[in-house]
Amino acid sequence: MNLKTKLGLVMMLLFNISLFAQDGYNLTGTVTDETSMPVPGANVVIQNTTTGTSTDFDGNFSITVSNGDVLEFSSIGYATKAVNITGQQTLNVVLAEDASQLEEVVVVGYGSQKKSDITGSVSSVKSEELNAFPLASAEQALQGRAAGVVVQSNNGGEPGAPIAIRVRGNTSIGASSGPLVVVDGFVGATMPQPNDIESIEVLKDASATAIYGSRGSGGVVLVTTKKGRTGKISVEVNTAYSVQSTANRLDLLNADEFARYQQIINPAYEQGPANTDWQDVIYKTGSTANHQFSFSGGSENINFYASANYFKQEGIVTNSDFEKMTFLSNIDAQVTDKLKLGMNLFGSRDTKNGVLTQSTGETANGGGDDVISLAFRFAPDRGIYDEDGNFTQNSVGDGVENPWAIANELVNETKVDRYRTNFYANYDILDNLAFKTTFGYSTLNETVGSFKPQTFQLSTGFASLANRRTTNLLSENYLTYNAEIGKGNLTLLGGYSYQKTNTIRFSALTQELLSDDFLFYNLAAGEVQTRRVTSSFSESEIQSQFGRLNYDYDDKYLLTATVRRDGASNFAENEKYAIFPSGAIGWKVSNEDFLKNSETISNLKLRASYGVTGNQAISPYQSLAELAVTPATAIETAPSVSVAQEANPDLKWESSYQTNIGVDLGLLNNKISLSLDYYNIDTKDLLLETATSPAYSGAVDLEVFSNVGEINNKGFEVTLSTRNISKENFSWTTDFNIATNKNEVIALNNGDIIDSAAPGYFSGKDTYILREGEAIGLFWGLDYQGVYQGGDLPAGTALKGGFSEAGDPLFRDVDGSGEIDTGDQTIMGDPNPDFTFGFTNNFRYKNLDLNIFFQGSQGGDILNLTNVQLFNGDSNTISEAFNAWSPTNTDSNIPSNKIRDREISSRFVEDGSYIRLKNIALGYTFPIDIVEKLGMDNLRISVSAQNLLTFTNYSGLDPEVSYFGSGGGSTGSGNVVQGHDFGNYPTVRSVNFALNLKF
Repeated sequence: MNLKTKLGLVMMLLFNISLFAQDGYNLTGTVTDETSMPVPGANVVIQNTTTGTSTDFDGNFSITVSNGDVLEFSSIGYATKAVNITGQQTLNVVLAEDASQLEEVVVVGYGSQKKSDITGSVSSVKSEELNAFPLASAEQALQGRAAGVVVQSNNGGEPGAPIAIRVRGNTSIGASSGPLVVVDGFVGATMPQPNDIESIEVLKDASATAIYGSRGSGGVVLVTTKKGRTGKISVEVNTAYSVQSTANRLDLLNADEFARYQQIINPAYEQGPANTDWQDVIYKTGSTANHQFSFSGGSENINFYASANYFKQEGIVTNSDFEKMTFLSNIDAQVTDKLKLGMNLFGSRDTKNGVLTQSTGETANGGGDDVISLAFRFAPDRGIYDEDGNFTQNSVGDGVENPWAIANELVNETKVDRYRTNFYANYDILDNLAFKTTFGYSTLNETVGSFKPQTFQLSTGFASLANRRTTNLLSENYLTYNAEIGKGNLTLLGGYSYQKTNTIRFSALTQELLSDDFLFYNLAAGEVQTRRVTSSFSESEIQSQFGRLNYDYDDKYLLTATVRRDGASNFAENEKYAIFPSGAIGWKVSNEDFLKNSETISNLKLRASYGVTGNQAISPYQSLAELAVTPATAIETAPSVSVAQEANPDLKWESSYQTNIGVDLGLLNNKISLSLDYYNIDTKDLLLETATSPAYSGAVDLEVFSNVGEINNKGFEVTLSTRNISKENFSWTTDFNIATNKNEVIALNNGDIIDSAAPGYFSGKDTYILREGEAIGLFWGLDYQGVYQGGDLPAGTALKGGFSEAGDPLFRDVDGSGEIDTGDQTIMGDPNPDFTFGFTNNFRYKNLDLNIFFQGSQGGDILNLTNVQLFNGDSNTISEAFNAWSPTNTDSNIPSNKIRDREISSRFVEDGSYIRLKNIALGYTFPIDIVEKLGMDNLRISVSAQNLLTFTNYSGLDPEVSYFGSGGGSTGSGNVVQGHDFGNYPTVRSVNFALNLKF
């Protein structure tokens, strides 16, 4: 080819490109609904082509078009709209609701349904709600947003603290009551980051959860991550930074006040040389940084979504921080007309450096390993170091370690690596028959290193290293059949599931290291006599068959029937299998002729369901006899073997029998949407670890899991959404939910269960009780009757032990013995709230948006164990102590200041009701013309504040408490140990700045 010919071809190509450029151009616009609210994720496609895009979070889109094209706009729940292109540069489209589709499609177990066809109780939280304000974890987004769902950190504002979720109360005593988490079909997965989530559905009643059988009694949380869409590649960057501080502090005594207080108790007390505010010493300004990058797109046959996220939190307690890196990738490919393949990948690395808080209080030195409670207890007239350069010791009470030393000298590092992959293939055997198979694999690798140097004076230094590796294999296969039968639509689903989990654990500990420089990386440097090594292996399997029938007749009458048969290796040989059925009916009253054309009632559906779900959330081998190895404790000694657990050949599932009755109501073209639910849950064959016979194979004091009784949960849930104002430039919507839950212990085979959740150095005083006919976890102790004024005792009261002077505490003499002892302990409070609620208002004025979110709880009591310690006389205290009874202040309800027993009594039970301004966020989305000049699709900035205001009468740091005490946060402790407060990591108040970019 000669040069002239080549030049000709180039000129022809440039000419064609020029013609194309003159014909095609970039069109931008916004898609909103009839209330002027943006419609995110709407499809924008050139008719009769595969060219298209989708709207972003704020309803904006950008697409290359030509004159004469027809753009089709569509989204679930809205009627499709077509617009002819005649040279418009911008296009604002309003989509009308499609009455035939009534709202969105929601995910249910092993499929999805139109919300209008659901017969069970399901709460849905969408992407825009998840990201209304910055969150460290997706679990927190459920707090106050789903009726009947209670979300709480296990340790206040601690960086990386686990989050506990309860759906419709505690349905167990000794096994976990937490919900089953399913992410993109993987059962038992870890929640991804909020920015990667498309929606969360919470399945609450048996009709919705029975498809998960033995693991559905605590509810099911279904998480769907974001997918790619056909169209150009979309790139999104989210970045946020926050400044954090303590939301509250105790009014502790300073050095002068402390000396005056101690001299009331002991006139010989001499004031120390310092004036140290230990709260100032351990607290600092914290921060969080959160950066997320994602890109997505696709063609006619394949789409993808990939993201990476980095989160870092510097805690408000010195030496505490948390770092997390995650990645997620979704790929979906339409291989043929019948075959679709997909794969989901997830990985994360967590690194948590923690200080000791929420101590069990079982250490030899008076529980002196908890930074928070130590800062409250330690004498303020002592500095960090004494004149010899050593850490100071407390001047009164127990010999406990210096709070600064505990916070800064100890090392507690936890590293967790998670990886999950899930592959699926969906094959359309016939037009109405599809087969889906999934195969998933996940691993968790956790390493925990702990170190205490030998510089401490009251306790021995040590180093330990522990590792846990868990692998999870999941395979599920099921068929889905759809058919139209006359006026009805029938959907049948049937399948098989197999899941296998194994865990390997290893730990080693040593003391008296050769050098503190080794930390926990060279355990061989410790003394031989102090070395301890343990390891273990466990494996469990679940295999299941499941089926579901959905029938919709004439778009009016709904029927759902579900059954699952589960077999789990955790249970006894003859009790491994159980069947979990459920049934539900629904009636779309608004589709009847007498309401079809109503201008007032736009939606009315009645629902009712009944079914059985189970709970097998206990460790493997609990039905078998177990042996334990006692290690050698010195050179030339041998380890020994003893019986550690008695066999229980009858151990079986917990079973929850659930009834749900619900009403869904929409008024005035669904400007007002209301859902009401009543539920009743009877949980039988409760799993609990109990004491066995006095002697078993020569051993005593053994425990074994048994089926011990029955509990009941019942309550109401109300969800209300209103579109208050819907103008072109201004809109206001409100979402409100409220839920009640009343629980009761129906039966306990072995009678009352009384135990302690107080710190161990409280001498094991009991704090809670389980009793037939009463609520779960009621506070147990002495009934405080005020201050003894001298002279004759008031009728029905008595004094305790050697405390018999005026100013000492009076207690109710329950057993009439004239003395106060364990026979006078009684129920003294209920930690279970009467109701919980959430209240959200969203305002939008042109490009400005404002979100205000309140959340609260009413009626639950709190046992303030912190005050039990602070009013004991052997530590620092709060300023209220100066209002104690004295000969010149006899009207006080506070006993006189002296060294007292740490007595658990109703004096320390307080109302824990609160209303909290959980979030207020103001955002601004830049106009599309400005954004385009910057070469972007969207630009948004926002500022928000979390935990800004709390309205409560509780005197402690925070009414959202979750101290698990001497139980150490074990599997079942969160079920019965509620409302205890001691040494919790403080809740944080934060101000956040965020930026969102889309290209």
